[in-house]
Amino acid sequence: MRAAVLRSVGDTTLEVCDDVDLIDPGPGDVVVDITHTGVCHSDLSVMNGTIPQHVPAVLGHEGAGVVAEVGDAVTSVSVGDHVIAVWSPPCGGCVYCLVHKRPNLCADLQFGIMLRSHFRQGGAELGAMCGVGTFAERTLLPEQAVVRIDPSVPLETAALVGCGVMTGVGAALNTAKVAPGSSVAVFGVGGVGVAAIQGARIAGAAEIVAVDRNPAKLAVARSFGATEAVLPDDLDAAKAEMNGGQGFDYALECIGRPATMRAAYDAVRRGGTCCIVGVGRIEEQVSFSAFEFFFNEKNLVGSYYGGADVRVDFGRMLRLAEAGRLDLAGMIDRRIRLEDVNEAIEAVQAGDVVRQVIEL
Repeated sequence: MRAAVLRSVGDTTLEVCDDVDLIDPGPGDVVVDITHTGVCHSDLSVMNGTIPQHVPAVLGHEGAGVVAEVGDAVTSVSVGDHVIAVWSPPCGGCVYCLVHKRPNLCADLQFGIMLRSHFRQGGAELGAMCGVGTFAERTLLPEQAVVRIDPSVPLETAALVGCGVMTGVGAALNTAKVAPGSSVAVFGVGGVGVAAIQGARIAGAAEIVAVDRNPAKLAVARSFGATEAVLPDDLDAAKAEMNGGQGFDYALECIGRPATMRAAYDAVRRGGTCCIVGVGRIEEQVSFSAFEFFFNEKNLVGSYYGGADVRVDFGRMLRLAEAGRLDLAGMIDRRIRLEDVNEAIEAVQAGDVVRQVIEL
């Protein structure tokens, strides 16, 4: 089958191959025919080493498709079911899943499936990004890493829920807990940022200001619900209009750079909430003074997978879309083939797109 393979961390392109096979599934595994997969900035982050990943590996982690085969121990899905792939699946039985009620923080399965071989090519075995590997016509997942959806849901939009939409909308609703009538700044108008803007709108925010260095993205932000969109140089003026000049109630950083994380923290008022959604590099640091933490009483919180319980929240996202409150189809800039994946990665690098979907 066809698949897009990252050979080495630091490579700027993927190798599109047609001689990749799946390894044999185990009793708890599900084989999924991937029909659609989004090209996410996190794919680029694996390529450049921001997100650690054992290589060689098939990239892609935001996908949906149809169950082709199930292991003997699988009970939650059947052949023919439509499913969304989960890149950080909850095990369902650990302390985070049962006691803390934070299944998005469960790592019992994730690290294991990230290190496991999923594919083979000739005599060599290949891994899968985040244990998912959706840049392939077919992939292998543990039962917990698929969420069944109604077959009436278009698979191209369902795929987006698997990462970018859940991450951004969830950051606003689940992690930051944006309140009705509040003011929100969203840093970055990529796929996650657009989802965060929509999440803030769904939550009832009165003012939503998007910040992006690409002037073309400002109109995009407004089309998805931002009440204003500004370049970074104009952020201070926008901040001065919020809460009598004190700043925003919430800021959602959807880029993953120390400078924008610091800017997001500075943008919120005393007692406000700064939510870090973007993935930064392990070695990079963000500096704060010891006094400002005490004096400003700001909430600084990370958001991992939008604070989601995917078994419940994927369905919530799809119901919001069905009700017309969450625009999934409008997020798709381009529909492409797997052979075009490297052009898609260049567009993500340039910041020119919201979401591109590969049709397999």
